[in-house]
Amino acid sequence: MALMIKDECIACDACREECPGEAIEENDPVYIIDPDRCTECVGFFDEPQCIAVCPVDCIVPDPDNVESADELKFKFEQLQSEL
Repeated sequence: MALMIKDECIACDACREECPGEAIEENDPVYIIDPDRCTECVGFFDEPQCIAVCPVDCIVPDPDNVESADELKFKFEQLQSEL
């Protein structure tokens, strides 16, 4: 499932710098995660890097974008083929 950033975001930019899929964008007032680009770091790392660096723990699973590990891997492969 893609991740989402809750309203508690302090726009510190830590998550955006760590996202290997470039799924995190600056927005006003909080950052947002593009669910079409978020693979929860599947294909890159063992765990989502944005969650690991978020100082306010405001990044959570997005209930509107539920995906299995296989679906996330497929999305990763599709995004890599676009490069």
